Amino acid sequence: QVQLVESGGGSVQSGGSLRLSCTLSGYNVGSYSMGWFRQAPGKEREGVAAISVYSITTYADSVKGRFTISRDNAKNTLYLQMNSLNPEDTAMYYCARAPKSGWFASLLVSDYAYWGQGTQVTVSS
Repeated sequence: QVQLVESGGGSVQSGGSLRLSCTLSGYNVGSYSMGWFRQAPGKEREGVAAISVYSITTYADSVKGRFTISRDNAKNTLYLQMNSLNPEDTAMYYCARAPKSGWFASLLVSDYAYWGQGTQVTVSS
């Protein structure tokens, strides 16, 4: 059974930083494309960052240069380092795993089959 558990969310002021973690149970985090997504109230879920099995990374334009996706295969954990946060980054953040091992690093919700429960990030001005 695939289980993803996010942690690390919280409330910060504009300009602050947070690091989100996502632990994958039962499977090797390095064997699948993994992604971070976010959803703000009243908005659709959107891709933020993704990493492929070959460590190819992709970022949404809105977070390029501020967010970094990484993983620790030994800990079976995916990370999202978020710097220079602003109020527009406020959302529920989800990690996701692709259904199969693949080379792609997609930001499309439809390319992922398994999702965590989410962790809330709130940025105040």
